[in-house]
Amino acid sequence: MENNDLHHNSTTDQNFQSRGCCHAPQLYHDNKDIANDRCCKLNTSDWMKDLPLPDYQMPFDCIEVRFKNSRKDFFRVQDDTKFASGDIVAVEASPGHDIGIVSLTGEIVKLQMRKKNVDPVSAQIKKVYRRARLSDIEKWINAVDLEPEATLKSRKIARDMNLDMKIHDVEYQGDETKAVFYYTAQERVDFRQLIKVLAEEFKVRVEMRQIGARQEAARLGGIGSCGRELCCATWLSSFSSVSTNKARIQQMTSNPQKLAGQCGKLKCCLNYEYDVYTDALKEFPDMNIRLHTEKGDAIHQKSDVFKRTMWYSYINDQSNLLPLSVDTVNQIISDNKKGLIPKSLEDLAVQTDVNTNDVGSALQEEDIHRFDKKEDKSKRRPKRRFSPDKQKGQSTTIQNKEKTGGSKPSPADE
Repeated sequence: MENNDLHHNSTTDQNFQSRGCCHAPQLYHDNKDIANDRCCKLNTSDWMKDLPLPDYQMPFDCIEVRFKNSRKDFFRVQDDTKFASGDIVAVEASPGHDIGIVSLTGEIVKLQMRKKNVDPVSAQIKKVYRRARLSDIEKWINAVDLEPEATLKSRKIARDMNLDMKIHDVEYQGDETKAVFYYTAQERVDFRQLIKVLAEEFKVRVEMRQIGARQEAARLGGIGSCGRELCCATWLSSFSSVSTNKARIQQMTSNPQKLAGQCGKLKCCLNYEYDVYTDALKEFPDMNIRLHTEKGDAIHQKSDVFKRTMWYSYINDQSNLLPLSVDTVNQIISDNKKGLIPKSLEDLAVQTDVNTNDVGSALQEEDIHRFDKKEDKSKRRPKRRFSPDKQKGQSTTIQNKEKTGGSKPSPADE
């Protein structure tokens, strides 16, 4: 069967992008790659592929296979078949078999298994059956085409059953015998009846798998506050815990609306520079230590980590911030322990281009009502209120003025 015998359309191409393929899988000849995997965010650089193995060492018998979205798994090769990155293979599943794309082979797989705490000699590692045949690929394409419609139908079924949950994605197994429904929920959900309805509707074995808010954002995608596409939707495949302490170490604002991403959790990018700030802050003294001078005690207000500058202010005059270098602060603390007290901090302050006198400007920037125009009550004009008697007298006065020509007041007006 030739390449054009497979049915490919734009919908199929779009569905296979979640598998890391720019296009639907094509047949190949002369050992060329089946799938184009250049756009997959699960790609791993195999820096060990050019390293020669010793003569006494056998090639590693496990490979890494990727599936839909961020799912990866390790499988054992039974015979001497050699696989390359990008090959489509049929692997063991429970039940039946599944179709995936080889992402790593060789000694680098051993390091990946050690990273994910997988024992290479464990009997629980599933097997690789073979390279996918043409019939396997055709069935796989049909299974992938069923996923968008199954997602919409399952959402409607869950909504009709009044279940407090959101179904985000459906992943069909390669042999069309099983489907995994990914969902998020705030509380525990009893979906036993839902499984029965879904199994009867789609005629497959149903598995419900709960995911977190970060995985939900990775599947939906979007634009971050930096103006670029979300990291979790483009390249970030594993999520590390993010705490508010990491934002505090990086001298960031405590406003939760600025620290939270589209998933409602703390931004993953808070982890990127945390180690750099931690190393830089090792040279900084304890910020709770007061500096004793003859003019008065000074307390710490803020720091610029990479400029190695710390701002202090006197307790009785906190509006005036004085920038001091880290070496100067360490020297003052050392002198205070010896009983030496400097005269003041003004003589030791460094020159800076930042205007530190305007303390209220920072608070004003965080005020959400700073753009509201406050109307001056003193400039308001009082509203005139006329009673019926006054309005009647006013009209009488106007008529009298018209009779006299408006030049002189009439006796009635006086």
